[in-house]
Amino acid sequence: MFVTALLAATLVAHPQEPARASAGPRTTSTTVTAVRAEQPPRIDGRDDDAVWQHAPKVGDFLQFQPRVDGTPSVNTEFRVAYDEHNLYVFVRMFDPHPDSIMHALSRRDVRGPSDQIKLLIDSYHDRRSGYELAVNPDGVKRDYSMSNDGQEDDSWDGVWDVATTVDSLGWTAEYRVPLSQLRYADAAEHTFGFGIWRDVERYNEREAWPRYSPTTNGLSSQLGQITGLTGLSTGRRLEAIPYVVTRNAQRTLASGGYMRGQDVTVGGDLKVGITPNVTLDATVNPDFGQVEADPAVLNLSAFETFFSERRPFFVEGAGTYQFALNCYIVVDCSTNEGLFYSRRIGRAPSLSGTYGDASTPTATPIAAATKLTGRTGSGLVFGVLDAVTERVHAAGNETVEPQANYAVVRAQQDLNQGNTSFSVIGTGVNRSLDALSDPYLHQAAYAGGANFRNRFHKGDYEFNAQVAASRVEGTPAMLLRTQTNSVHYYQQPGDHLTVDSNATSLTGHEEQVKFGKYGGGFTRFETSVVRQSAGFDVNDLGYLRRADLLNWSTWGALTWQTQHWIYNWAQVNGNHWVAWNTSGAKYDHGVNFNMHMGLNDRTGFLNRWDVHLGGSLVNLADTRCDRCTRGGPLVRESRGFYPWGGFNSDSRKAISYGSWFNFGWGDAGHSSSSSISPYITYRASTQLTLTLSTGFSHGNDDAQWFGNFTDSTTGATHYAFAHLKQNTVDMSVRVNYTATPNLTFEFYGEPFVSTGTYSRVREVSATPDAAAYADRFQPYTPPAGSATAFTYSQLRTNAVVRWEYRPGSTLFVVWQHGRQDYENQNLDRPWTSDYHDLLSLHPDNTFLIKLAYWLNR
Repeated sequence: MFVTALLAATLVAHPQEPARASAGPRTTSTTVTAVRAEQPPRIDGRDDDAVWQHAPKVGDFLQFQPRVDGTPSVNTEFRVAYDEHNLYVFVRMFDPHPDSIMHALSRRDVRGPSDQIKLLIDSYHDRRSGYELAVNPDGVKRDYSMSNDGQEDDSWDGVWDVATTVDSLGWTAEYRVPLSQLRYADAAEHTFGFGIWRDVERYNEREAWPRYSPTTNGLSSQLGQITGLTGLSTGRRLEAIPYVVTRNAQRTLASGGYMRGQDVTVGGDLKVGITPNVTLDATVNPDFGQVEADPAVLNLSAFETFFSERRPFFVEGAGTYQFALNCYIVVDCSTNEGLFYSRRIGRAPSLSGTYGDASTPTATPIAAATKLTGRTGSGLVFGVLDAVTERVHAAGNETVEPQANYAVVRAQQDLNQGNTSFSVIGTGVNRSLDALSDPYLHQAAYAGGANFRNRFHKGDYEFNAQVAASRVEGTPAMLLRTQTNSVHYYQQPGDHLTVDSNATSLTGHEEQVKFGKYGGGFTRFETSVVRQSAGFDVNDLGYLRRADLLNWSTWGALTWQTQHWIYNWAQVNGNHWVAWNTSGAKYDHGVNFNMHMGLNDRTGFLNRWDVHLGGSLVNLADTRCDRCTRGGPLVRESRGFYPWGGFNSDSRKAISYGSWFNFGWGDAGHSSSSSISPYITYRASTQLTLTLSTGFSHGNDDAQWFGNFTDSTTGATHYAFAHLKQNTVDMSVRVNYTATPNLTFEFYGEPFVSTGTYSRVREVSATPDAAAYADRFQPYTPPAGSATAFTYSQLRTNAVVRWEYRPGSTLFVVWQHGRQDYENQNLDRPWTSDYHDLLSLHPDNTFLIKLAYWLNR
């Protein structure tokens, strides 16, 4: 359908408005010299201050979207100044039609359909790190930290000032960036990496100074530079944000019934600049009540669900501590596996299901946490993080989460102008266990790793190699649980592994090598090999779905980043992967092909749409599932086909929409699945935006694990499977209202219902490796009382008023609401009835006010 529409679209060229000539002297180099401001400029968006009268004007921007190295439709120029404590930048965005400049008044860090100007500052001048400070014509600010020459972290919120104006020449932005927010070496004279990007939204055009090319690997390494920075402040910086939180929350009583309780807590964040390039961050009794709740998920797999980190203390600077596992383009690093997963700190008490009840806390309090980060003049980046969590107990004083200490040490040395790096990481967890908790938790867990990366041939090619190792310690009962959980499955018959019931420790290791071409021309490729031993386990402070694997994957793509024919950009890629466990059994083998295209204005009614199509063939060449039976025998898998597609319309419009489609067929035609996830966004005004996202999925899984049952007479284990018919309907509603860039309201709501019915229960036969699908199973009657249906319902809402009443100081007013239920039945009725019943569940409500005040010296 999409291809037919594209071929039938009318080819109409987009008329460009004439460029406006800029005034003043211009420079064509990639270097700008900053002038010292004897008097600081008034930040009002005007260039009538004395310093701007003699600061040189810099221009010569070049397009990089939709045409690489194209001539901009409109001109841009900027000037740079500084004093001992601040960096100042004035940018003039010429536009012959100021009334056509696109506006969007949104909350901070949210990009609306508007024009934008962005500063990119590499204050270390290491060509790998930096900061991005963006603003739109309405004064809405967005900021990021940059790491690894391209990774952007939008959780960083610096304290900086900017003022914008719209006038007869276009619009302007005047920045004041406190040097206390940047990191730089202790030296008499400095050179900062520097660049400016401008977005002209109505043309879908992006331009940069100096030249930037998306076909070149890297971001920071493509910046120009600011010279002439002398006498910058080297004094210690001190920032403190004390806060007070009052919370009114509903509590469930152990005897039944409910009560409300009022809590008042006091905490604070501290940031100390020990030197200009070494910073200590600390938080005491942190509260993250203003953070949005996790999305609803019903997990029927053998693997743990990953939830993204949302807490500001742990999100900021997270790139410093990242050490990814199983990360390569074929999976797009989507498993999120790594040696450090900050959600382990302050997690839900792990023994709530063993000793807890309805009154048990749902999160572990963090007593204190600190981070020490810095960079030396020789290019050494380092970070140290330590956190202490408090003991959580149940109503009878049973430990549901022991007191624990979590520590991470990270270091990375850059060489060869950032093209070569070597990094190491170490993590450790130590817990204060007692007799009730030591059979269920590791007393100690340690992991470490090293990584080497080298770019060559103008940075287009990259070689990466890493090793990691782990060790966990505990009682024999706990180590038995570890060996037999879904990460390891040492008990699986037919492999080379043996369960050691007397073990008090378990060690393992991981290796990965990958090589690829990531820039230059239109060809890209990557090949990767990963090996993890069966005993590798980092889940006390990291995230790992499974160990015991050897994976080889290869990816190749043709990519076009400049406007041509009917597209602004396009990519076609293909993937191949194959995986074995360390005993030699192949458990995964597949190929995948995808097409992605961003359409341009020549496509008529599909202007500025993005379209995506692809599909995968899996379980090729005799694969066996080694996780399906949850520790039992391997089961042969039949081939499957999983096509998908998606599109999104022009996001600049008042109404924009899109959808994803997924389909699947497998198990010799006995299993099928389909899902559709449409969304629509309505911009009622520049201040009010409403988004409705929905998801409808239907599945018939003929080989869903039903349970492992041990016969009390013979001691034999029956590995049972069933046909699962499952329907899931989830929605999310977002409402954003921005009164001013500093005063916003946001509402998020997510009702979720999933129902399932099990039928045709079978067990694995004596020939699970049979070529014929039916011969892999045999009839089985599960124990009486086994649940054959379920209904899972959940409703979560979050409403937040955020007022930044002065730079860095914020007031939050929050209402959190939740309802949840799980029943072993499926009433086989319309999903609308299930959604209606959500409102009859007992709600959990929390009302919270958090006041934070930024102090700076």
